[in-house]
Amino acid sequence: MKHQKMKIISRRNILYLIGGVASSALFTKFAIAKPNLALKRIKEISKSKFEEVDLFLDVPEIAENGNQVKVSFDIDSPMTKDEFVKTVYLLADGNPAPNVAKFSFTTDMGACSATTRMRLSKTQNVYLLAEYNNGKFAMTKSKVKVTIGGCGG
Repeated sequence: MKHQKMKIISRRNILYLIGGVASSALFTKFAIAKPNLALKRIKEISKSKFEEVDLFLDVPEIAENGNQVKVSFDIDSPMTKDEFVKTVYLLADGNPAPNVAKFSFTTDMGACSATTRMRLSKTQNVYLLAEYNNGKFAMTKSKVKVTIGGCGG
């Protein structure tokens, strides 16, 4: 059996080790998603004022890859000066940052619809929040099951 010399660790290396462990323990709290962040953000935006409106949110029930999940929406609105959708928010409650996208619309667009792709880290709810020009809000949600994580999953 061979004898190995014991390596002496300097105080500087011990401080680096302690600092690395402490910082990883502190910063993991910021990187981990909290499911209530999306609902908290929705309450901040809308002040909990919702109305029943027909919103169409199209997301896959099962996403094979969370890196690119196709999402589209269509909101039935006349898009006239009296009544139109001003802003649409797309939020996900399982991502580290719940804000996924924000779309702004005007009456000149004629329709309120869009298609995009987003990253989802795990199985989670996707929320669509629509803000109208009169200050009212409408919301819908859909659950997406992710089999391969996209952002950190």
